Amino acid sequence: MSLSVNEMWSAMTTEAREYGRNEPVLASFYHASILNHANFADALSFHIAAKLDCDSVPAMLIRDVFNEAFASDPSIVDAAAMDICAHFERDPACDHYGMPFLYFKGFQAIQAYRIAHWLWLQGRESLALFLQNRISSVFDVDIHPAAVLGCGIMVDHATGLVIGETAVVGNNVSMLHSVTLGGCGSGPGPRHPRICDGVLISAGAKVLGPIVVADGAKIAAGSVVLNDVAAHSTVAGVPAKQVGALSAELPALNMDQYVNEDT
Repeated sequence: MSLSVNEMWSAMTTEAREYGRNEPVLASFYHASILNHANFADALSFHIAAKLDCDSVPAMLIRDVFNEAFASDPSIVDAAAMDICAHFERDPACDHYGMPFLYFKGFQAIQAYRIAHWLWLQGRESLALFLQNRISSVFDVDIHPAAVLGCGIMVDHATGLVIGETAVVGNNVSMLHSVTLGGCGSGPGPRHPRICDGVLISAGAKVLGPIVVADGAKIAAGSVVLNDVAAHSTVAGVPAKQVGALSAELPALNMDQYVNEDT
């Protein structure tokens, strides 16, 4: 992450003041979401809880759960900051730090998942599953709370993302909309893929079963992946096959979705 949490929060508050001046209609929105809060964690719990609000479990109670999780495990807040930096550094449409925080449902869904995952680890499975359902209803993103996700995650557009119960996603991974990390089989043990560090999974790709997508691999849009993927390789097709030359680069960081075939 190029900025610390405090540095990023300082940048976000500066941006919010400027954008509030430039667009007075949104001034109260910037104050409610960012400027009225003492720190990034407070703003995050308020903003995401407001998104998940419902009649049966209002935002105030959801926010209390978020704050409880943050106090118990501050790394959740650090991960959120790293996710914001991932969007800022990888998405050319993201030109300020507050943008994913305020507007990108992929970022918002991942932060809500992080609380559901914390609840799952605490044995509070019913509340974790409730949050999973709210995340799916609000953001059209379905992540099982038992799934394990790393830091520096960017989910661009996010609509239709599905991540199953035993899936594992490493650090600095980028995914686009309609990606499925799905299971095969109904027995005990891992049923879902393990996505290693620096992997790029393009729009509409389906990665199925307890396979490993190794560091720095690239999965082309619309592919159906049923077998392990070698590190720094590119796979494409239905079923997916290796089509690209090996590269030491991390495609998740430069968002290069082209299939550079061997010649």
